[in-house]
Amino acid sequence: MFDTPQWLDVGAVADIPPRGARTVAVEGADEIAIFRTSGDHIYALVNRCPHKKGPLSQGIVHGDSVACPLHNWVISLATGEAQGEDKGCTPTIPVKIDAGRILLCRSTTLQMAA
Repeated sequence: MFDTPQWLDVGAVADIPPRGARTVAVEGADEIAIFRTSGDHIYALVNRCPHKKGPLSQGIVHGDSVACPLHNWVISLATGEAQGEDKGCTPTIPVKIDAGRILLCRSTTLQMAA
């Protein structure tokens, strides 16, 4: 039998500026970075670059990617994969929007911490 996902409300979409990010701490999991693109898409990733663990939330969002502030690696917000010739992946977190609120899949964030 499949478990029903548990969704954690982490704030309003309006709290994140277009092309911006904010972080949330989820008990028992890594810090999560939530990104809002200029096209109003919302993505959630573990807040660390696969290269040198740079804080992706402090990077520049362009399109559906973010550039790590440490060494400019470009990470896909949709897949967490490093772009171009760089190799590595940052875990992504399922996210959905309900009535303007951002909801993270809590069961996914807890599985990552295990």
